[in-house]
Amino acid sequence: MRKERGYTQVELAEKIGITQVLVSDYERAGLRPHYEMIIRFAKALGVTTTDELLGLKPSKNEGNKPNLRIFRRMKKIEELPLTQQKILLKTIDTFFKAAEK
Repeated sequence: MRKERGYTQVELAEKIGITQVLVSDYERAGLRPHYEMIIRFAKALGVTTTDELLGLKPSKNEGNKPNLRIFRRMKKIEELPLTQQKILLKTIDTFFKAAEK
């Protein structure tokens, strides 16, 4: 779910107030989180119930949250000179046309 939301382990750790190493340990099932930590993860990832976080039921917010990785890339594109933006967008459009076939 962290990756779906576009967070790195470092970003999620900062949002929750723990270290990246702990996030990694939780993800690899090296640690079993206390219920309070599960709640903190759920809030940070924007899910309404811990069942969604634990994969016991589908996330209501799936598809509604913008992907942060895409958003960051869009911000970088906006920072490019206009000529480079046009070239990049043309490349993206060409990719989309090819994918439709």
